[in-house]
Amino acid sequence: MPTLYIAGDSTAAQKGGGEKPMAGWGEFLQEHFSPEIAVDNRAVNGRSTRSFLAEGRLEDIGKDFQCGDYLLIQFGHNDQKVEDPARYTDPAAEYRRNLLTFIEFARSRGGSPVLLTSVSRRRFTAGGEPDPLAVGLYPEAVREVAAQTGTPLLDIFASSQQLYRGLGVDGSRQLFMHLPAGGHPNYPQGITDDTHFCKQGAARIADLVAEAISQSAELAALHAHLRQPGSWSPRIYLGFPV
Repeated sequence: MPTLYIAGDSTAAQKGGGEKPMAGWGEFLQEHFSPEIAVDNRAVNGRSTRSFLAEGRLEDIGKDFQCGDYLLIQFGHNDQKVEDPARYTDPAAEYRRNLLTFIEFARSRGGSPVLLTSVSRRRFTAGGEPDPLAVGLYPEAVREVAAQTGTPLLDIFASSQQLYRGLGVDGSRQLFMHLPAGGHPNYPQGITDDTHFCKQGAARIADLVAEAISQSAELAALHAHLRQPGSWSPRIYLGFPV
């Protein structure tokens, strides 16, 4: 049975005890699949496509990647960091080339690349709508590369913006790292972070990823291994502790 590898940044990455209750959506994807499908989360905090490749992290995945495996590719947040030459990529040029590197990596090994647009930051316009440029031009670059290369696309930017729209400016805070001073021992001064998720937010984004997989005809081979969505989709309303 195939393994699903996740290559990405802190929005997906596993968090250590000193970072909790922050969480990445990749921590929760396994629960959407039956046990014969393994999820191997290789996302790392702070990485862009450039730094992930430069550090040899894709090569590390290659040591384990087998024919028939899947590579879920989601970046963009750190590729935006124009002030940091070790991470910044131009969405019209290098970012696209780097995505092609990930795609070719998976295909050359008999696997399946899957492109995910960046999950949206919690950023609203003056009119109360999610900001369509919350992650700049990177989501659109992913869509175009997916179309040009025939790569399956999971548009998590669009689905996360729809989620925030439904919850509203105030309600969407529950997904993110908003803690008052003294609210958690890891953040004694408190934190207001509209990029990184708390446990329930990360779990809800994993829901969106699983839902997108279930709706993708190109990923039909995985559908029989997905657990029934009715067992997880309502949990955003349960208010479980973060």
